[in-house]
Amino acid sequence: MKLICYLSNGYPTISASETIAGYYATAGCDVIEIDLPARNPFLENDLIKSRMAEALKECDDYDKYMDNIRVIKRKYPNIKVLMVVYESTVKEIGVEKFIGFCLSNDIKDIIYVGLENEVIKNQMIQKGIQISCYVQFNMLDKEIESAKASNGFVYMQAVAAPGKINPKFPTLADCIKHLRNQGIDRPIYCGVGVSTPTDFKMVKDAKGDGAFVGSTILKLYNNPEALVETIKAFKAEDEEDN
Repeated sequence: MKLICYLSNGYPTISASETIAGYYATAGCDVIEIDLPARNPFLENDLIKSRMAEALKECDDYDKYMDNIRVIKRKYPNIKVLMVVYESTVKEIGVEKFIGFCLSNDIKDIIYVGLENEVIKNQMIQKGIQISCYVQFNMLDKEIESAKASNGFVYMQAVAAPGKINPKFPTLADCIKHLRNQGIDRPIYCGVGVSTPTDFKMVKDAKGDGAFVGSTILKLYNNPEALVETIKAFKAEDEEDN
């Protein structure tokens, strides 16, 4: 199963974030989820909001953030990269320029957020970029239908919010099985609530294809040794049964 670790692009500096990507690679991370810091990241938690703000104070040039992604992909070719980007950021960069960057650097998987409408999203899909879709644990019909219509991976909420469990699908395994029964054969990556190796194993046992780990890793930027050992601990849960 894929271990997907969030990387704050440009935090504390662009060069430092490239160095941290190297720690991820050394530790055995399978996929780096990297952002382009947004000026108004209204959907993020406070930790990521603050890091995006600090990054943009340090560097306000999106070309340099994209260059950093190019460097990371070149230096660590065995790690897949998927990108998190707000529509407002894509507009600032320029839609055609952003699409060209993704295609020329073989970045096909995008978590695309903060949409005003479907226009730019559909432009990206038409060019072959795969846009993820989010399904909450309470398995809303409209989100399931959106997942069926999507061309990207499914981002499945791993842990239910209080009182937000659909009695038809009480466990993560039930949710994933239902999505598969609906004909979804694209990867199902699970996140939100995955903070320990035990959580990671829970996703694996539920037949998820991968799990996102964010804050647990992000909080260790100042302790590279602990960061590497923590990533290894997550991967050990995957390798234990193999």
